[in-house]
Amino acid sequence: MELEIRKKNIRNISFGDSTFVRAQELVINRDEIRKLVLNDERIKDLIIDIARPGDSIRIIPVKDVIEPRAKLNADYFPGIDGSIEEVGNGITYALKGCAIVTTGPIVGFQEGIIDMSGPLTEYTPFSKLNNIVLSIKKKEGVTPHEHEEAVRLSGIKVAHFIAKQCISDEYDEAEFYKWDDLRTKLDEYKELPRIVYIYQCMSQGLLHDTYFYGKHTKLLAPTLINPLEVFDGAIISGNCVSAGSKTTTYHHQNNAIINECFKRHGKEINFIGVILNPMTIALDDKIRNSILTSRIVEMLGADGAIQSQEGFGNPTTDLMMICKRLENKGIKTVLISNEDAGSDGKSESLPDGVVEANAIVSTGNSNATIRIPQMDRVLGDMNALEHITGGFVGSRQDDGSLIIEVHGILGSHNLQGYSYLSAVTI
Repeated sequence: MELEIRKKNIRNISFGDSTFVRAQELVINRDEIRKLVLNDERIKDLIIDIARPGDSIRIIPVKDVIEPRAKLNADYFPGIDGSIEEVGNGITYALKGCAIVTTGPIVGFQEGIIDMSGPLTEYTPFSKLNNIVLSIKKKEGVTPHEHEEAVRLSGIKVAHFIAKQCISDEYDEAEFYKWDDLRTKLDEYKELPRIVYIYQCMSQGLLHDTYFYGKHTKLLAPTLINPLEVFDGAIISGNCVSAGSKTTTYHHQNNAIINECFKRHGKEINFIGVILNPMTIALDDKIRNSILTSRIVEMLGADGAIQSQEGFGNPTTDLMMICKRLENKGIKTVLISNEDAGSDGKSESLPDGVVEANAIVSTGNSNATIRIPQMDRVLGDMNALEHITGGFVGSRQDDGSLIIEVHGILGSHNLQGYSYLSAVTI
């Protein structure tokens, strides 16, 4: 399979009478977006704002971030905002440097913050984007799960709609990806270690959800997938997990580990597969999935594996179970995880562990605190502060500043490594 991603670089966003790209400026029609979102009967109101890098703007609580993308002759986000068809090939347009950000009164307890200026910008890549912010208010009587779905679908539909209006022969650069069948992959680069990526996603059904081709991944057994499907919107976030470790839809679309594996393929490694593994709540399911995942890795003939996690707490058990099985099969395994080491860094970093987990990449201590100044504008609902992860009673200071944990910053310690934080041994 071959995929061409045509990138249009966006340096600014403005409102206009139609939606298009002009000289790296994205112009959007506010009325078209309102009509699209308010078509959902569960949504009472929508406010659309633009938040640019450097603006004195705070967005809270953030539900999801989505990069506008669309396919030339097919539907992006298969099974979500279009027909269910195979993706991961053909031509896809991506609007780089911008995103759709969904916010409004809180959906779940673990949503987060994006500041467009100030010290918080050093912790999240989303402060560097030109953001179209959708502040969504639900109607009375809409349940939390319906609320989550309405907000999730709104962000996806707007991102897809905007990108579709911007398909043209003009683009700034193109990136080409190729994914061969396994027979071909195992025959090439025989001198290099064969590496598999184990792509773990939240699948708990408690507003901790991920969707693959439109279906909840809690219905999924560990599955070998084509990494090019990931770039084409086959996986989207429905999560209200800790903001710092949340894998947003943007993270899925730009999966940092898959991108890095492609860069190193044929040079340092032979990248041979991606296994999508659901992270569930039942112990029996975790054991079953660790057996099935490790078996697939072994059957592929892999020499090594990379595992990414999502969320914190019991998902670390999935991480460790799979690592233990792989290492005992002689398959070297690298784990990526954040640490919950307390505000002083002295607490136990991980809630689970095995002796076989001897190669761990840290994305930082989520309990570390940061003081951030007051912003001129707040988009969303500031009253969510004391209920989101990282916020607490006493977060608000007399001078208008906030003290929050890194946990509360969206994407601050993303477990695919799409972040600025890490840790070193001293």
